[in-house]
Amino acid sequence: MDFCDALIVGGGPAGSACAWALRRRGLDVVVLDRREFPRDKPCAGWITPAVLAELRIEPAEYGGPRTLQPIRGFRTGWIGGGATDTLYHGPVSYGIRRCEFDEYLLRRSGARLLLGTPLAELERSGARWIANGVIETPMLVGAGGHFCPVARRLGARPGTEAAVAAQEVEFELDAGAAGLCAVRPEIPEIYFCRDMLGYGWCFRKGRFLNVGLGRLEKGSLPAHMAAFLDFLKTAGRVPFDIPRKPAGHAYLLSVTSARSIVEDGVLLAGDAAGLAYPQSGEGIRPAIESGLLAAQVIAGTQGNHSRERLESYRTALNRRFGGSRAARIAGFLPRGLVHAAARRLIGHPWLTRHVVLDRWFLRAGEAPLELAG
Repeated sequence: MDFCDALIVGGGPAGSACAWALRRRGLDVVVLDRREFPRDKPCAGWITPAVLAELRIEPAEYGGPRTLQPIRGFRTGWIGGGATDTLYHGPVSYGIRRCEFDEYLLRRSGARLLLGTPLAELERSGARWIANGVIETPMLVGAGGHFCPVARRLGARPGTEAAVAAQEVEFELDAGAAGLCAVRPEIPEIYFCRDMLGYGWCFRKGRFLNVGLGRLEKGSLPAHMAAFLDFLKTAGRVPFDIPRKPAGHAYLLSVTSARSIVEDGVLLAGDAAGLAYPQSGEGIRPAIESGLLAAQVIAGTQGNHSRERLESYRTALNRRFGGSRAARIAGFLPRGLVHAAARRLIGHPWLTRHVVLDRWFLRAGEAPLELAG
């Protein structure tokens, strides 16, 4: 039997951030993931400077052989309609490839890694967890994404939740496609569905192109994705067929997720906890911040991992991701009224910059987390 102070199930940004922060506090941490790293991960793949600040990563430290595409603007519009460019004076975000970014964070964490190992068995024995019959720990962190087995243990039922469903593909452009693609690397393109139930994106990261679409109504996703690809081709943005079939994934929004995230000796973080931003669906920064907050709470329990001692984690998440008052009010308004207001935002240059982009997508008004340790 192998013992560790904390076992983290899931090696993505939430799990890696939690492991890194716990290791900085001197805890023995094991990260278990069913996949080998590096691995492909369906995701548009962009991070704000706040993410780098929270993880204490200098851009020059991460760059070099890895993709770190500066973003200096956005092209926004409607699927099937026109679009407007919004430009900034300097980088407001960075494009990354998840296969590179996730492996970098995982290796940097300093945790012991069990990769290519699914969580097949989980038992509770007194005040400790026993995973796969061989790992014993007093503290378990579920960070394995929307379908995390630890989240299922706490009662999550992924097939019955009101999740956002997305399809995405990322591929390397050959010389011919690179010359035809009209998407500029420093200006990702975002196109909203007419019913405001989702949006598509087209993001060029050096020699790679990422195209995807996410919606709240998963049943209609394939048809909307096909229509979006047709639009990109007709508009001349991506005037060629994508080389492979898009991959799917799902996630919960922070203002609607009802998952249980705290129990005796266990916490959920990232998509396992359902923390994606409600307007943009972006989940990397919430994943990292929840991992850091989880580590802070775990370290503060001084070995007493009862639910009562861990409850401050839920409070911290509600404070950070509970949603704005405006978002909560919007949940009680007729859908047609909300969509009409949203359409006015997309069509107005000043509102597009300061509300849709600065507030919804860049979270420019939210300072990075500052945690001790």
